Amino acid sequence: MKEDVVKQTKRYFGFFALMTNEKMDAITALTLYRNKDLVEKAFGNIKERLNLRRLLVSSEKSLDGKLFVAFVALIYLSYLKKQMQDKGMFKDYTMQSLLDKLDVIECFENPGHDLRVGEILNKQKLIYEFMGVETPS
Repeated sequence: MKEDVVKQTKRYFGFFALMTNEKMDAITALTLYRNKDLVEKAFGNIKERLNLRRLLVSSEKSLDGKLFVAFVALIYLSYLKKQMQDKGMFKDYTMQSLLDKLDVIECFENPGHDLRVGEILNKQKLIYEFMGVETPS
């Protein structure tokens, strides 16, 4: 093993460079860089969870509607991320695992009847309470 090469390489462990054409401090640049991953995951959620991988629509109005729903969904995802950060939930969940926990709640709607929500587990109730959202009933 070449000790001098290993030592030279280890010198930069944990350091990386970010370049930008805008003036900002290091913390802002790092925060923006780390949020890039959130945006990529959000688009993944739009493609998978909202089934927008292919925009199979028959009219421009349908396309507008699908894109609007995707936009609103991104707003909700941003809100969830902010709430998770503020409440310290990232120590127990990732965004994906939180959404997966809540994704299994079923909802039934019959015309002329009230909306019925399937069984909600205690863990799911705790998530709703922790997020400051009323548990569906």
